[in-house]
Amino acid sequence: MKKTFLVSGMTCSACQAHVEKAVSRVPGVHSAVVNLLQNTLYVDYDENKLGPAEIVSAVRQAGYDVPSEKKADSTPQTLAQEQSAALKARFWLSLLFLAPLMYVSMGHMAGGLLPDVITHNPGIFVFVQFLLVLPVLFLNRKFFTRGLKQLFLGAPNMDSLVALGSGAAVISGVWTLFKVLYLMQPGDWTAAFDASGNLYFESAAMILTLVTLGKWLEARAKVKTSDAISALVRLLPGQATVLRRGKEVQIPVEGIILGDILVARTGERIGADGEITQGGGAVDESALTGESVPQDKTTGQIVSAGTLLTSGYLQVRVLRTGKDTTLSQIITLVEAASGSKAPISRLADRVSAVFVPAVLGIALLTFGVWLFTGAGVSFALSAAISVLVISCPCALGLATPTAIMVGTGTAARNGILVKSAAVLERAHKVTTVVLDKTGTVTTGQMQVAGVEPGAGVREADLISQAATLEQYSQHPFARALVEYAQQGKIALLQGEDFTLEPGCGVSARVSGEIVRGGNLKWLNACGIQVPNGDKLSAKAAQGGKTPIFFSCGQQYLGAVLYADTLKSTAAETVAQLKQKGLKVVLLTGDNELTAREVARQTGIETVIAGVMPQDKESVIRHLQEAGEVVAMVGDGVNDAPALARADVGISFGTGTDVAVESADMVLLKGNLTGVATALELSRAVIKNIKENLFWAFFYNVLGIPLAAGVLYGPLGWKLNPMVAAAAMSFSSVCVVSNALRLRFFKPTEIKTKQTKGENRMRKTLIIEGMVCGHCAARVERALNALPGVEARVNLGKKMAVVESASALDEEALKKVVQDAGYEVVSIQ
Repeated sequence: MKKTFLVSGMTCSACQAHVEKAVSRVPGVHSAVVNLLQNTLYVDYDENKLGPAEIVSAVRQAGYDVPSEKKADSTPQTLAQEQSAALKARFWLSLLFLAPLMYVSMGHMAGGLLPDVITHNPGIFVFVQFLLVLPVLFLNRKFFTRGLKQLFLGAPNMDSLVALGSGAAVISGVWTLFKVLYLMQPGDWTAAFDASGNLYFESAAMILTLVTLGKWLEARAKVKTSDAISALVRLLPGQATVLRRGKEVQIPVEGIILGDILVARTGERIGADGEITQGGGAVDESALTGESVPQDKTTGQIVSAGTLLTSGYLQVRVLRTGKDTTLSQIITLVEAASGSKAPISRLADRVSAVFVPAVLGIALLTFGVWLFTGAGVSFALSAAISVLVISCPCALGLATPTAIMVGTGTAARNGILVKSAAVLERAHKVTTVVLDKTGTVTTGQMQVAGVEPGAGVREADLISQAATLEQYSQHPFARALVEYAQQGKIALLQGEDFTLEPGCGVSARVSGEIVRGGNLKWLNACGIQVPNGDKLSAKAAQGGKTPIFFSCGQQYLGAVLYADTLKSTAAETVAQLKQKGLKVVLLTGDNELTAREVARQTGIETVIAGVMPQDKESVIRHLQEAGEVVAMVGDGVNDAPALARADVGISFGTGTDVAVESADMVLLKGNLTGVATALELSRAVIKNIKENLFWAFFYNVLGIPLAAGVLYGPLGWKLNPMVAAAAMSFSSVCVVSNALRLRFFKPTEIKTKQTKGENRMRKTLIIEGMVCGHCAARVERALNALPGVEARVNLGKKMAVVESASALDEEALKKVVQDAGYEVVSIQ
């Protein structure tokens, strides 16, 4: 069983390591992973051996806490917001007392005016500073309660370093206070004034205030890193309109049950997944799929919870509610990926395990060495405090999870669901991308691409007989032919005794004669003579088409050629992948000639054809054995074994089932460019993590020796504890800010290269009637359906720019736009 716990009190990578180690030791726990950024613990355990109570107990014994049942509904996002608000209040209150403390301790050096009673009395001078530091200590007492507790448990963390550093400064100041008061008794005012100059109260207060400032800025950044998840959560409306006993009733979305009829009007969000039973309109699915243009929806189609009805009216029968909805599945996947660990983080984990104890040892060594060299207690203590404060491993613990969380959130906004951080890391190493053909490179939607009537047969008669036969079939070829007949207004006849011959074709009785439609081998076996059948099949295959042969009785009627249309972004995606230095392979069960035609149109150079679904896995394995890191892109059903075998499996998610089990990444929209975007984003995330780890390590490698005073002898450089505290806070903020840059990630656009000698034709269509985004989308889809045509519609300018490598037929362009319901005013 897998369960997520919120854990409070964790402040650095050492805390993360301690919690993971403590929970992993519990019998029955398979794995325990902490996300420091979200303050969450993900535990995979055997529910027959233990329960949540034992896990909570292990966390508390390690010195941390789990929110009570009253706060069990807290989320990482709300926890980050609460922490940010609390730290903000702590910082400003601490600053309120730090300002006068700094003025009292150092104001006279800058010519500031202080009452004579303070400047002329060393005892009062020290005691006033002691009184001002007490509120700062009280406000930031958590550093001491948590830090010292962890120190005594043998598991010191960042709080331990801050507590020891600031605590040592306070204790030193208290000792100086008593020393000054003691020297004043015999009237040795000169010695008392000298002693009062060795105070560290302002250093202690400054350390605590600056560290609190850093934690506040860090918490604010944490809120931003979880914006992607928060935005998804906010998509679900609080209320929904349902039909109950024929009346519209407003209810909380939690009250929606399966079978309810939801009512949605323009501007409203849909409260659950369901099927449209009445009405229609344009639905904005951008938050789920990344598709910016609203999609037309009508009766019988599926809509998802959280999507926005931009125009129209819908009645939706509820099919999924609560955690079963598409939106909830997306949120679960994004949260799981954000909370998972990338293998690259193991280096930071190993360092964190020994980092804090090592720092304590270095601080003690620094103190001892400077005392031994005769530098004095004050100097030695200052150097040791600087080492303790500057070494806090916040940046080290934040380096990986911040980049992972922002990266997975950015992927979700681009319609890409990443299942784990490990996948994100593997993806940046991919060298070969294997693309399945049907449904991946092509749409999987067949269209009639040609008609070859037999001798003495009219084309209309062939289509009428063939479509009459195919109207009883659900095969994609059959639907395409029936639609073709309807568009040509060719009347269909009545048939009976429909029969399916698996792997061969179909037959039915029409007007007393047996009409057959199927492959050439089957018709020949039925005694039908097909003139030049082999030549026609070969010619069709060379053009990437599939022929279906028809007969009536013993007469050969002719053949209908079908073609699976390429996805409009297929060639662009292949070009993007090749531009990134990746090898692209087309893998299909189709015949060699058809596959090579598709490869030619898309720019793919390597083709592996005639492969059965069960054999695709072995192809992937052979590529891996040859040293390739393989990403397999498929539909997630027939390609499941290959997707599972690949280093990175990428599948397309439908509107109702996004959690495709066999894939590591799920593309929520059918746009193939998501493959290139996913791989490019993975590279950006890993680069960001490496930058974060470099600066975290570099900061400590440089900062610790500087704080210890290694350069004091040759250069006279000595790091003040207050400067060390500021540097430590700044390092954490820098790491988180660097990770937040991933929020602005934009996929690289393909730089198209015009082939020498190729003259691309371009036409600009001025179109009337487009009034919204889904109008523009409808026109763009209609134009892009034309062979070889690439179209982009500009709604604001009411125009479409159409390009093609071959001549453009203006009448054909006008016709498809008019068929879509709009008018072409002019063509330029």
